[in-house]
This record gives sequence, structure tokens and C-alpha cells, in this order.
Amino acid sequence: MKKSDFFYDLPEELIAQHPLKERSSSRLLYMDKATGKIEHLHFYDVVKFLKPGDCLVLNDTKVLPARIYGIKNPTGAKVEFLLLKDMGDDVWECITGPGKRATKGTKFDFCPQMTADIVDVLENGNRLVKFNYDGIFMDILNEIGEMPLPHYITEKLQDKDRYQTVYAKESGSAAAPTAGFHFTPQLLDEIKNRGINIAFVTLHVGIGTFRPVKTENVEDHKMHSEFYHIPQTTADLINRTKQNGGRVIAVGTTCTRTLESAVNKDGFLKEVSQDTNIFIYPPYKFKCIDGLITNFHLPESTLIMLVSAFAGRENVLNAYKIAVEEKYRFFSFGDAMIII
Repeated sequence: MKKSDFFYDLPEELIAQHPLKERSSSRLLYMDKATGKIEHLHFYDVVKFLKPGDCLVLNDTKVLPARIYGIKNPTGAKVEFLLLKDMGDDVWECITGPGKRATKGTKFDFCPQMTADIVDVLENGNRLVKFNYDGIFMDILNEIGEMPLPHYITEKLQDKDRYQTVYAKESGSAAAPTAGFHFTPQLLDEIKNRGINIAFVTLHVGIGTFRPVKTENVEDHKMHSEFYHIPQTTADLINRTKQNGGRVIAVGTTCTRTLESAVNKDGFLKEVSQDTNIFIYPPYKFKCIDGLITNFHLPESTLIMLVSAFAGRENVLNAYKIAVEEKYRFFSFGDAMIII
């Protein structure tokens, strides 16, 4: 498959720059997976497509306020740090910009309670950074850090919590699982009250989720790696759902990648904690999920390729064309679609 097979035209004004006031009032495009039939609704209508005995799977990762700014000692130059991965012993893998100011051995001041040293420069250009601090690291990060919004959002986020899901729990992501933004506590309660089970997995979303596909042949793209965890309670619930004839509905591409990474050839799950670099594109055969709730993704991205593998490339591109014509809001703070 070619990267260009997943291109579509998107007017820049349809890229959502801010979240809607009410999470569940975003629009919802329903697409029938078998026929490609489309219907236009609002997200609070999602319950229409869920049945008692189904299992809705959510990613409970929590986004770190991972963008911080350091002052180089002694020159006073300002450098941006984006925390990617906790390597242990207060060492983090970071993206720094401008990178030439963050050479091995340089020191940075972030606030009176925290400094850092560049301990290594990796082959990919990222830095290993050793943080020195007084107090609790996460408390300091919450005080000085900014949410790592994707590059296409240029407006300042007024409320940090709007770049989190309402069920975010496990800290570790450098980007949000945005399909979950549309859920409210009230909507989740309604779903539970209708006899639909809710299960949680954790996948810490890496900044690589925004990395463009640069190779024209899709198969040549090197997928980034991300850590995930499926607890035994979730594995049991999903296995029971399958055995009883229910459907597994993944909320977002992160949940999809998690479940499809862990499922065995017989379609069953067990508790697991490990990294995945699974790359899903047509004609991938899904072994776990039966439905997908997701936002609208960038042209030629690995995410639109995943959705196309699930629902068919022609169906997906047709749905995106209609969404553009109907002026849906796109990307992280945009509207959603459900494919089932």
C-alpha cells in the first residue's frame, strides 16, 4: 500500500483549536462497517449503538504536563524540554529544542526546586536528562509543566484538564487518547446502567503518534514503541464478553493497538505488561475488537491507516469526505465517529 492511498483534502479551518464546552455535545458520525452507511448524530447518542452484554474498553492513561522550559547555565539560553519516557533514577528521555544548546554535560535551571544535567545524546537526537530536585518530582512538574499539545493546535489551552479524559488515572503519556475526550461521568453511568460493561487498559501514548509516515511504501514505515498494560480483570471481562456473544468496542486507536497486540491466535487475552510497536494497516485481520470509536485523523497518518484496516479504505475516505462537506471538527479536540 502507498502512503498516498490515505490522503484526503482538509481545509485548515476544520482543525479544532479548542475543546467544546460540553464534552458529549460533539458531533458523532456513525458508519456501518459492513455497508458504509452513514448517519449524523451527537456523541451523547453513542448509547444507541451499544447493547447489553457489550464491553466498552477505555485507555486510562494520564497525560503528563510534559513540556517544560529550562535556562542553560551559565549562558541564560532558554530551551524547551519534552519529557518522553521515565528511564528510572530520575533520568528521562527528552526531546530538546533547540537541541544544539543541550549538549552532553550542560546544566539547566527550571525553577528554584529543580535543575537538570544532560547525561547523553541518543542516536535519534533525543537526550537523556538527569533531574535534580527538592520535593516530589510530579508535584513540581504539575506546577511548571504545560500540556504537550500537538503542533496543529496553536491556541493556548485554558484548562489543563480538557487535555485529559475524565477517567485518566495512570500517569505516563506524552499525548492524550483523544477519542475518550467525549465521555462524561454521566454518560459513562448511563452506559453502565444499560448493562454495558466498561473495562480499562493502559497505553502510554508517545509523541511518535504524531510522527508522519515518510516512506511512500506503507510497509517500510518504522512504527514507534509504546508501553501498555492489561490487568487480569480486564482480560477476564473481555474474554467473558466474547464467550457470551457480546461485542468488544475499543475507544480509540490506542485501545485498539493494545488489544490487538495482546490477543492470542484464539482471540483470548491474559494479563500483560510490555511494549508494543504494532502497525495496523490494510489488510490486517482483527482478532479482538468488534467496534471502534475514534476521532478524525491526519491525512496519510498511521491512525487513518488503522481505521481503514478496520472499516475499509474506501469506506473511511468516503466518510472523511462527507465529514469535510458537513464541516465536522477534526483531530484532537474535534468530533468523533463510531464504526460498528
